[in-house]
Amino acid sequence: MRVCLALVMITVLSACTSGPQPMEDTSYDRDLLASRAAKDAMFKSSPDSPLLREDRGAFTGLLYFPVNALYRMPSRLDEERSNTNIIELSTSATEKRRMQRVGSLRFTFNGQPLSLTAFADEGTRTITRLFVPFGDLTSGETTYGGGRYLDLDRTSTGLYDLDFNRAYHPYCVYNINYVCPVPPRENRLEMAVLAGEKLPAGYDARSKQP
Repeated sequence: MRVCLALVMITVLSACTSGPQPMEDTSYDRDLLASRAAKDAMFKSSPDSPLLREDRGAFTGLLYFPVNALYRMPSRLDEERSNTNIIELSTSATEKRRMQRVGSLRFTFNGQPLSLTAFADEGTRTITRLFVPFGDLTSGETTYGGGRYLDLDRTSTGLYDLDFNRAYHPYCVYNINYVCPVPPRENRLEMAVLAGEKLPAGYDARSKQP
């Protein structure tokens, strides 16, 4: 069994208390589309592709919601005071995944204050990236019932670009040989995140969720 935590590069914003911000730089769209094209190429032909070999020939690319500036917003990380705050996350298999809570990412969407807990692997001495699994009202409908992920490069300022346009599915969606952590209850958002990766065509979201 393998665990996949894909890494996604982000851009740090300089504010953290306002609502959703417009994306004025068209280079953002180009970079995002280039990143998606590179991921499609990896899925199609790379030895590291999560797809079974017999499925690669028919693969035509991952599906996404339209890029939407409303789902990209500044966030502030309120860090845990103790590095021993450990949680056992359920997974797509029977095993548990022990993770360390790093802190809470605070952000605002449509005027509503929200938060998501950011994690790192248990025992990580130098945390360079934050793992943010989340569920939302699309989970089990147009996205995987076991949730989606965000990966954020650690910043020294505590300010983050929380960009749901970069939300992605765990590899267990494409290959049952992967074991994927499931977002805890605290990371289940009572909103529909209509951004980021969608389920492949023909995937039964309800029957394959953990």
